[in-house]
Amino acid sequence: METGKAPDDRWFIYEVRVRYEETDQMGVVYHANYLTWFEIGRTEMIRSLGMPYQTLEARGLLLPLTDAEMKFRLPARYDDWITIRVRVSEFSSLRLTFECEIRRGTELLVTGRTKHVWVNREWRPTRIDKEAPDLYELIKASWDY
Repeated sequence: METGKAPDDRWFIYEVRVRYEETDQMGVVYHANYLTWFEIGRTEMIRSLGMPYQTLEARGLLLPLTDAEMKFRLPARYDDWITIRVRVSEFSSLRLTFECEIRRGTELLVTGRTKHVWVNREWRPTRIDKEAPDLYELIKASWDY
């Protein structure tokens, strides 16, 4: 089983504009929206590898969240263009960890990570190197040099 940490410069980048409904009464992005942006980054990263989530689910693979953490540095505000940066920081055939950053230009706003486990439709852990070797190789290729 291969496992480890990703090289420092393997970031997938996706940009979004902060919508009004994502802000709170103080005019800053409500904290829970950062988790949504982390999910957007993960989803789009996996799609960019050639394996949309719909395809995974049709094959009976699910990737539930088991742990999430965030550190807030600066707030995003309505109408800001933000960059979602995500990369696979650790992976094995059973688990996957994504490292995330939210930036406004060069300013680092939020950092975080989400941990996931591969399960089948019965919510039993499954090994993607056995169940979806093509996906395993796509993730491995995005992680390796």
